[in-house]
Amino acid sequence: MAEMVRQKTKTYDLVYISIFVVLIAICSWISIPLTVPVTLQTFGVFMAVGLLGGKRGTLAVLVYILMGTLGIPVFSGFTGGIGIIAGTTGGYIVGFLFSALLMWGMEKAFGRSTAVLALSMVLGLVLCYAVGTLWFMAVYGASSGAIGILTVLGWCVFPFIIPDVAKIVLALILTRRLSGVIQR
Repeated sequence: MAEMVRQKTKTYDLVYISIFVVLIAICSWISIPLTVPVTLQTFGVFMAVGLLGGKRGTLAVLVYILMGTLGIPVFSGFTGGIGIIAGTTGGYIVGFLFSALLMWGMEKAFGRSTAVLALSMVLGLVLCYAVGTLWFMAVYGASSGAIGILTVLGWCVFPFIIPDVAKIVLALILTRRLSGVIQR
């Protein structure tokens, strides 16, 4: 009987992870046409970890990144491949994994209260920005010459802060409303 329960749990885990890999991909394809187009990738990452918990949510993010790296067009603009990861904005995609890991760590250390989840999402976003910005500076600097941090922040971070905060708020609301639906 215990073996059947474990097998059922593993099946649920695989299904949930797969669903959220697809959700993150769909979110990456949705582009909101503002001055700088905004996608919903970070929203998908926050939802995955928020609803699935740290372990399964982080696995969903990792599988999403691996699929895109292998060339499956799951990234923004229906793109994929190692060239996207190796490009100037690839660090922000890699940053999704660091965000998920940070959220998982905070969940393990401090629990799953709304306050902890909100703080972990904000800190995860900051970590994603940091990884992505450093990556951008390194890749851009190698191909086009040195670039200042304020210039990169102006291109890659500042225009996204308000939309990303809105995504965090929406992810928190939906996570709290849907948390009873997902089996833990």
